Amino acid sequence: MTSPTDFTRDPFRLVVLDMAGTTVADGGLVEQAFSAAAQRLGVRPGSDEHARQLAYVRATMGESKISVFRHLFGDEDRAQRANTAFEEAYGELVDAGRIAPVPGAREAVERLASEGRTVVLTTGFARPTQDAILAALGWQDLVPLTLCPADAGGRGRPFPDMVLAAFLRTGAVDDVRRTAVAGDTSYDMLSGVRSGAGIVAGVLTGAHDKDRLTRHGATHVLGSVAELPDLIARAEAAGLPDLAARAGAAGLPAAAARAEA
Repeated sequence: MTSPTDFTRDPFRLVVLDMAGTTVADGGLVEQAFSAAAQRLGVRPGSDEHARQLAYVRATMGESKISVFRHLFGDEDRAQRANTAFEEAYGELVDAGRIAPVPGAREAVERLASEGRTVVLTTGFARPTQDAILAALGWQDLVPLTLCPADAGGRGRPFPDMVLAAFLRTGAVDDVRRTAVAGDTSYDMLSGVRSGAGIVAGVLTGAHDKDRLTRHGATHVLGSVAELPDLIARAEAAGLPDLAARAGAAGLPAAAARAEA
């Protein structure tokens, strides 16, 4: 049986990374594609309704897009039409060359893989859009597994389902606490915390700032995903504390202990 001391020395063999804003720089294409979709459903750009909806899109960056549209447009038919329009608009922007890797992202993924870690890329987009992004970047064979909400039963972030699907499908680690998660939004942080991942790293290349990432459970905040391999190496060398156990001993929720670490 592995003792708590042994646990803190175990390697992080599973790394689950968000795409847009974390490994992929899209320069605000989500907002542009949303505006195109909203206009197709009769929401006039510049109107109060458009401003209200755009504020919600910004607040829920990282969430499954169909879930966002269900909230904004109510009935399922309108939500599906908005989601289709959004995916089409985003795909056109991708095809026009409007995305690029976050500097150092590919190198970070390749280094993590060379160290024997399994890297999984996740997104809140639908599968056709995720595939279009991977193709545009030439990343189709970069990692062994990519996941969208439909691959994990339909629930995207802030639910932990995609992280747990990566854990179950890869079999890369025996304990979910030996998973590292990285993302640029508060929903990425919540998803990582709820999955039980031992490292939940926020990055500052996307939607949300350090305060928001920390408040939603980030164990660490990095300038970019390029810093993640060194963070994992340091955590393994030092022996990362079992934050869930610390939280229980202190009478705190796990997220609070993570924020204090």
